[in-house]
Amino acid sequence: YNDSYGNDTFVDYDAAPCHNRFCPLFQRVAPPFLAVTCAAAALGTGALLVALAKRPQAWRWPRSRALVAQLALGTALFAAPLPALAAGVARGWHLGTGPCRLTHLLWHWSVFAQALLVASGCCGTAWARWEPRSRRLAVALWAAALLLAAPSALVSGVAADTSCVRRGVDILAPEYLLHLTLCLCLLLLLPAGLLLAALAVPRLRASWEAGGGLIWLFLGLWGPYGAGLAGEFLLQAGLLEPTCGSFQHFDLALGLSEGLGVLHCGLGPLALLLAGSC
Repeated sequence: YNDSYGNDTFVDYDAAPCHNRFCPLFQRVAPPFLAVTCAAAALGTGALLVALAKRPQAWRWPRSRALVAQLALGTALFAAPLPALAAGVARGWHLGTGPCRLTHLLWHWSVFAQALLVASGCCGTAWARWEPRSRRLAVALWAAALLLAAPSALVSGVAADTSCVRRGVDILAPEYLLHLTLCLCLLLLLPAGLLLAALAVPRLRASWEAGGGLIWLFLGLWGPYGAGLAGEFLLQAGLLEPTCGSFQHFDLALGLSEGLGVLHCGLGPLALLLAGSC
C-alpha cells in the first residue's frame, strides 16, 4: 500500500489484500495425496522385490538387479515417513522437533542416494554384477548420500508446534545455503551433466536405448522441485521483485513441484517393474 504521508511503498504479506490461499489448499489435499502415494509405493515396491526374486535373469545392465534393488530400498526409505507426515498435516505435528528432522533426513538421504545410484548406473557397468567392487561402491554411495543429507536435518524444524517444515531457519543461514547448494547440484546440475554426456558419448546413448532411460524418471520428477528451490531463494532473498502475486503463485508452483517429486516413490517401482517384464 502507498503511505499517504509520503512517497514510500510498504508491503505486508500478512495483511489484506495479500492472501495466500496455498496453506488451506495444502491442508486439504496433502493428507489423502500422501496416503495414496504411500500405499502405491508399498504395493509397487513389494511387487518389484518379488519380481527381482522370481525372475533374476530379467534384470541386466543398465537396469541390473543390484541397481534396481537399491532403488527399491530408496523408495521404501522415502515412503516410510509419509503416514506420519500425512497425519501431521491433517491434525498438527505433535511428535516434536527430533522426529521432524529425522523425517527430512530420511527423505533427503533417499533422494540423494537414488540420484547417485542413477548417475553411477548411467556412467558405467559397475552394477552389472554384485561383486566386491560393486558392494564397496554401494556402501560409499549410501554413506555419501547420508553425509550430503545431514544439512537437511539442521535446517528443518517445527513451526509453532503445528507443522513439520523443511526450512526452520533464515533463507540466508549458512546451513540452509549449504543444503540448497547440495539440492541444486544433485537435482539440477547432475541430471543436466548426465544428459549432455549421454548426447556426446555413444556408449551412454546405447544404455538409454537398452532401457536405462527409464531410471531417469526419478530425476525428471525431482528436477522441477530443484528449480523451485532456486526460485524460492531468489524471491525470499529479495533478488527478484516481490509482489503479492509472485508469492501466491510461487507457493503453489513449489508445492506442486514437490508433489511431483513425491510421486517418484509410486511411479518409479512401477516403471522398473514394467521394464523388467518387457
